[in-house]
Amino acid sequence: MAARPDRPRRADYVHWEQVTTRWADIDVYGHMNNARYFELIDTVVNNHLAEATGTDIRRLPAIGVVAEVGCRYFAEIGYPEPVDVGVVADKVGTSSVVYRVGLFQAGSGEPDEQARAEGRFVHVYVDNDDPARPVVPMPAEIRAAVEPLLRG
Repeated sequence: MAARPDRPRRADYVHWEQVTTRWADIDVYGHMNNARYFELIDTVVNNHLAEATGTDIRRLPAIGVVAEVGCRYFAEIGYPEPVDVGVVADKVGTSSVVYRVGLFQAGSGEPDEQARAEGRFVHVYVDNDDPARPVVPMPAEIRAAVEPLLRG
């Protein structure tokens, strides 16, 4: 059996937002339902793009559609403590971006410096007028927003 990779740390991420959990996010086991992780990841990435570009990203000539999403879970996230969400770009290509998104929450004896979960999120850009069209280069505004997220 392969060793589990180390838990990501706060220093691994570039952009940060804080979100709050809601009562409805918690499942019958008392922790955040796995589908909610993906909602937070999607929201924080798109918040960053909207804020960094200063525009409505839905109106650009090309839009990012989710081509891949996944999550590694290390510890539970619960209600009502806030969640710090960090974002870093692993790769910025011509028409795609690969993000890693770390979720951190203090409390419950867990170290705040280690991620409770880490998502992988891939955007591929398609023509906004014809999303069925094959991929197109990402808009310059998006490139300018995501390149600063690259680390190393």
